[in-house]
Amino acid sequence: MSNFAPVEEQLTYLKKGAAEIIREADLRTKLEKSRATGKPLRVKLGMDPTAPDLHLGHTVVLRKLKHFQDLGHTAIFLIGDFTGMIGDPTGRSATRPPLTREQIEQNAETYKAQVFKILDPQKTVIDFNRRWFGAFTSDDFVRLMAKYTVSQMLEREEFHKRFQDEKPISMHELLYPLVQGYDSVALEADVELGGTDQRFNLLVGRELQRAYGQESQVALTTPILEGLDGVQKMSKSLGNAIGIHEPPLEMYGKIMSISDEMMWRYYELLTDVQVEEIEKMKRDVASGDAHPMRIKRALAELVVLDFHGRDAARSADEEWVRMFQKKELPKMLDQRPVALNEARAQKSLNEMPVSERQTASIYGNDGVKIPYSEVEHHWEEPLEGPRMVRGAPSVGFEGNAPGIRLDRLLACAGLVTSVAEGLRKIKEGAVKIGANEETIHVEKSPLIFAESLPITLPIRIGRKALNVEIVPDTDPSSS
Repeated sequence: MSNFAPVEEQLTYLKKGAAEIIREADLRTKLEKSRATGKPLRVKLGMDPTAPDLHLGHTVVLRKLKHFQDLGHTAIFLIGDFTGMIGDPTGRSATRPPLTREQIEQNAETYKAQVFKILDPQKTVIDFNRRWFGAFTSDDFVRLMAKYTVSQMLEREEFHKRFQDEKPISMHELLYPLVQGYDSVALEADVELGGTDQRFNLLVGRELQRAYGQESQVALTTPILEGLDGVQKMSKSLGNAIGIHEPPLEMYGKIMSISDEMMWRYYELLTDVQVEEIEKMKRDVASGDAHPMRIKRALAELVVLDFHGRDAARSADEEWVRMFQKKELPKMLDQRPVALNEARAQKSLNEMPVSERQTASIYGNDGVKIPYSEVEHHWEEPLEGPRMVRGAPSVGFEGNAPGIRLDRLLACAGLVTSVAEGLRKIKEGAVKIGANEETIHVEKSPLIFAESLPITLPIRIGRKALNVEIVPDTDPSSS
């Protein structure tokens, strides 16, 4: 007797958050056969290890693989350690530089650890496509290339546009879809998953399976998740991503920053909550029976739960309430050490020859040197220009104390993405320092001086809060 759920029930679960199923009728047939025979479907998701870490956008398709796994099917996570050396041309207007073997191996190891945040490690098959391509001969590659035509390959949007614009298309890029498609032949996949941008590659897999005498796989695509701005796709380079290794409170706060409208899309693509329950929450919010903030807090807890556990999710919720509803500093802040040489603005006065002391300078964000004599003048009028921030009791300006630029310290600690953003936040009055949350609001970056290290400063910028510990130089020889 089969233990698989009824086919309609499985389809409802699998269609949640799916962009397209090619073809749904084929998937239904495969599920019916699986339920009749008790044999699970072989469901493949391949990822090239082109980056060392993942963000929530990557987990959308991983979660769909988990849904098949939840239903009792065989989840195969394929690491493209061979295809990664070619480089996927998807979404590229120019040739992607191939990765080295060393980069591939390093990234592959981190991928294996990260995917188990979503997938069950006891039920997941991890495979590498170098296992079969490493044994491929030149004859094998010639036979593979004979299965597809140049005109078929140029139907791909990226290739077609580059061909029309007379931009170069490398031969190895034309090979990529064939190599990825052959993965499905090697694994005898029943279903292949991918983002909507992978549609062409998935369809090549279907055709190659037929060419090699196999039944075509079903291609199921998932949407590309928008980032925190709600417009552009989630991307670390765009600064709108949530990394799966970010601290719980930071991850929670970023989820709370999305719009109420985007909240439903995140529920659909980043959680296992059933469609019926999501629709009920929408009706409750529309009728006023539920407040959208409470629903969003539940979403943030679910996301943090997946990557940090139940206790961390509950603590993040409590801390967020303290910070942004009760306007209090959190009881427990994540600690982040910053080496002195990372954030140092200048050598200490006593480290300089006497002849240099009058010409000693620090640098502002505009690249203009500020003479030391001018800086010294500001200690008498600390509210103008660069100013001293007391980092701990009895901390003040000493001749042997190096100055630390606050804007650079914020960037080193990860509270802002750049020194320029740090200065902008200081000017806006968004930076709060110390247990009493003194607001720093000046036109030039303040300097922090300390008699001794380490010192710890609680710093908050908007929804981000950290204990930033300034520690001695990591390299004693650094200046």
